[in-house]
Amino acid sequence: MQKSKQKLDAILTKFKGKHGALIPLLQEIQTLEGYLKKETLKYVSEQMGISAAEIFGVATFYSMFRLKPQGKHVVRVCKGTACHVTGANAILNAIREHLKLTDGEDTTGDTLFTVMEVACLGCCSLAPVIMIGDQTYGKLTPESVSDVLKKFAE
Repeated sequence: MQKSKQKLDAILTKFKGKHGALIPLLQEIQTLEGYLKKETLKYVSEQMGISAAEIFGVATFYSMFRLKPQGKHVVRVCKGTACHVTGANAILNAIREHLKLTDGEDTTGDTLFTVMEVACLGCCSLAPVIMIGDQTYGKLTPESVSDVLKKFAE
């Protein structure tokens, strides 16, 4: 715990007094801790003299920031036009059902998977498509989703 605080303090020192550094500061903290914890954001506010409202506003505005722990495997479900018209919603529902996620949940209880909807993955010819990590899976059906997810279950 102490070592983590030392690393956090080193990051804060690196950015102290630099204008416009909130985004890279939050990026480094997220890399260190895995996500932006409320306690950490409060500490950043106190140490950096930046209002908690401003920090939280930036953290919630940019989709790259996470305020909750993320699973080991991130499943990105494309919701672009081509994927939408070829069944992206059915794919998403099949993923959520397979992972036993309830409404409002995006990360499994064992933190093995996090499901995210994204605007477009740029693989329209493979629609509907998902990405898990850096691997792309296309031409999916609700029935084929389980086989893909099983490859990542540990």
